Amino acid sequence: VMSILLHGDAAFAGQGVVYETFHLSDLPSYTTNGTIHVVVNNQIGFTTDPRMARSSPYPTDVARVVNAPIFHVNADDPEAVMYVCSVAAEWRNTFNKDVVVDLVCYRRRGHNEMDEPMFTQPLMYKQIHKQVPVLKKYADKLIADGTVTLQEFEEEIAKYDRICEEAYTRSKDNKILHIKHWLDSPWPGFFTVDGEPKSMSCPPTGISEELLTHIGNVASSVPVKDFKIHSGLSRILKARSEMTKNRVVDWALAEYMAFGSVLKEGIHVRLSGQDVERGTF
Repeated sequence: VMSILLHGDAAFAGQGVVYETFHLSDLPSYTTNGTIHVVVNNQIGFTTDPRMARSSPYPTDVARVVNAPIFHVNADDPEAVMYVCSVAAEWRNTFNKDVVVDLVCYRRRGHNEMDEPMFTQPLMYKQIHKQVPVLKKYADKLIADGTVTLQEFEEEIAKYDRICEEAYTRSKDNKILHIKHWLDSPWPGFFTVDGEPKSMSCPPTGISEELLTHIGNVASSVPVKDFKIHSGLSRILKARSEMTKNRVVDWALAEYMAFGSVLKEGIHVRLSGQDVERGTF
């Protein structure tokens, strides 16, 4: 499995979650053994110029915190893009580290149907309107090289248009949207045919006092014989042992008993986050 993340240039530079994800990228138990980040860098975030959106020259500079290689490639050259993507995949499979592909491109139209970019970026969009679209540019090159004929190119375009038109026509026949067709649910038996949840019943989760006492005693003991532990820790364990004896619990012991009972049923428990290693919570 190879994870691929697709980003916009403004999002890549501006969303804190990107930076946080890079710092998780090589941590034990969190790593995906390398993610390929593809940045569709159309040099404008909604209607914001890069100079108003970030302080670094490239949107991809945030990836430098983990020394990920960053490939800047001209998206008007499909073969260069393909080559760079192959190199990125090879890097990831060889070194199991993150890699970034920065597709330097442009957005031909506005952010959405309501957005007219000429209002806010007139100079940039005058230039964009003069650009030959990438499909035409590449087709002209292939025809000039003799790689494909004009007829072959036109047939491919017609074939693709036909697929889109047929799908569009079919979509008009759909009168009802079945939400369940879009749900990749891990619980196939959870919903009825109409998509409504079935009545839920919860099995009893209580456990015997004997088992709770056992977990409390284990949680207040040291697993290794003659192991010298910190005096502060030994006080905590002693207090926990007393609580178990007196049939009272504090928050930490209650959590211990919950986790312990789940472990006793053979279910793996993984704790992660700040301070869990030393049992603060």
